[in-house]
Amino acid sequence: MTDRKVYYFDNNATTRVAPEVVEAMLPFLRDQWGNPSSAYRFGHQVAKHVAAARERVAALLHADPREIVFTSCGTESNNAAIHSALLTQPGKRHVITSAVEHSANIKYGRFLKEQGFDVTFSPVDADGLIDIHRVEKAIRPDTAIVSIMWANNETGIVFPIEELAAICRSKGVLFHTDAVQAPGKVSLDARGTGVDMLSLSAHKLNAPKGIGCLFIKKQTRFHPHIMGGHQEHGRRGGTENVPYIVGFGVAAEMALNRIHHENTCVRALRDRLETQIFKLIPQVVRNGAKEPRLPNTSNLSFLSVEAEAILTQLDKIGVCASSGSACTTGSLEPSHVLTAMGIAAPRARSSVRFSLGAGTTAAEVGFLVEELPSIIERLRGTSAQPAVVAGKPRSKDHNRPTPRSAAA
Repeated sequence: MTDRKVYYFDNNATTRVAPEVVEAMLPFLRDQWGNPSSAYRFGHQVAKHVAAARERVAALLHADPREIVFTSCGTESNNAAIHSALLTQPGKRHVITSAVEHSANIKYGRFLKEQGFDVTFSPVDADGLIDIHRVEKAIRPDTAIVSIMWANNETGIVFPIEELAAICRSKGVLFHTDAVQAPGKVSLDARGTGVDMLSLSAHKLNAPKGIGCLFIKKQTRFHPHIMGGHQEHGRRGGTENVPYIVGFGVAAEMALNRIHHENTCVRALRDRLETQIFKLIPQVVRNGAKEPRLPNTSNLSFLSVEAEAILTQLDKIGVCASSGSACTTGSLEPSHVLTAMGIAAPRARSSVRFSLGAGTTAAEVGFLVEELPSIIERLRGTSAQPAVVAGKPRSKDHNRPTPRSAAA
């Protein structure tokens, strides 16, 4: 059987490892396999490449290489930031995050509550936007850290990180941001923005899964989440994952150089996809504000159709997309992000996220636009689910469905 063509529209989930990244990694799998912490020359030579990768990742964030700690992923980085804030400030037992964070923060927050800590999940409005004044009012004398994502993985909504960081700085509270979805799409300036800690995951920017980093601003007290040897200047134990660190460095440099492409070419393809869907398919609603939004992300509800059915039909023709819903024991639970926005369960369960990448082509978008209308029409013909658009009142007309959605 020959492999079929894959039309990949799920780049917020993971990205293809770039050929340049693979080539950079290979020598450290075949020849330069020494331990960079070793005292002999064979290890020292490898350590130089780890240092070079650290400089490249730091450049992506406009940071000092000494502020970069390599981790296994974004989840570890997020957990480590909050964990450290609580351990270095034992008198502070309050954490603030948002209700639309990645599950790495949501579930860790729930765990902390079970341990007797107080956690505030700051709400968002109907467009997925956060109220910075509400966050400010939630800060208390015992608040250890505020952790708000840079951009939402489901809707693509970009949060006002610089303003949030300034509020926390004025209150003397640590501020962390999960910036996993941002590299290559928005300009990241960790020091200029004023964040104390920032998380990245390499597999979101065309590097392998299993490597990430945590930016820790100079003079920020830090207690390691993983303890062991003296790797990462004592801030994260465990032998360095050299091939993946090297690959991360190359990918970081590539991401820094493609921000213009993402915000012109990729954005144009995303907008074309949305425009054509709204034109050709009735009863489609955008979830979240049109702006500020990542240039590659489109989250749409196809009313009266379960997302699971749409994704199954798309998969049959080689199209990869995703839903914010979680499948539990055979039933779709609505996305916690869309639920936090006040979107009713039927509409939330009909949402599909298309996330484009630097390699997405006009032909691939054309294929999706050509095939999707008939899929939705066929599924609506067999679906008994009514078109429900209940939830909080929409603050933007472009999110109100009409016979042909006004979002077009």
